[in-house]
Amino acid sequence: MAKIAIITGVSYPRSIGTAVCRRLAEQGMDIFFTYWRAGETWPDQLMNEITETGVRCKGLEVDLEQSEAAEAILQEVQQQLGVPAVLINCAAFSENGNYTELDAVQLDRHYAVNMRSVFLLCTGFARLFKEKKTDSNGSIVNLTSGQSQGPMPDELAYIATKGAITAFTQSLAADLASLGINVNAVNPGPTDSTWMTGDIRQHLLPKFPKGRIGEPDDAARLISFLVGEDGYWVTGQEIHSEGGFIRK
Repeated sequence: MAKIAIITGVSYPRSIGTAVCRRLAEQGMDIFFTYWRAGETWPDQLMNEITETGVRCKGLEVDLEQSEAAEAILQEVQQQLGVPAVLINCAAFSENGNYTELDAVQLDRHYAVNMRSVFLLCTGFARLFKEKKTDSNGSIVNLTSGQSQGPMPDELAYIATKGAITAFTQSLAADLASLGINVNAVNPGPTDSTWMTGDIRQHLLPKFPKGRIGEPDDAARLISFLVGEDGYWVTGQEIHSEGGFIRK
């Protein structure tokens, strides 16, 4: 029976989450993805594309700022497809702000999406996996943003909440190892997905010694390895997959 994978943050065609959906579908996994404020036709387009590969695919629009979001996702995936064995937390909230602009509202919005929903999805997924355990192994991958690699000026709320994901991932991996679940974090580095402008690309390109900026599929290939059989022995790691990105 095919493994079922949850992937959050699949709101745009060029997102990392979308690339992950495609890669895991190629591995024969059934796909359950979440999105927020996507175009009217995009979710159906992706569901049709994934279904044509021969696996099942369902999507759910959900606001990860809401406290009940994680529970709603886990309930819906069971109703639509079954018990998940893979969880990929790609969704994130990011809003620039330096120390003069940091306030409770900005912190709370980042916390709700980048920490609370991620943490509740991880722990809810693990409890469900333990309760319904089969012979298959489980995997969790949380996306980080290289906040441990150097300063990220004017992104205080973002880097603080993303940094918490790294610490959470390392400790959760130890807790879940006995359940057969590996837990890792992936830092994809600057990725030309949904946020880069021409000016940003021109600024970043010289910092990539491989001669190109990271693409969503670069992260997706690594994630597909970590959740596959060949990556099972890797757990509790934050893997920096940045193509040699030079932080100067």
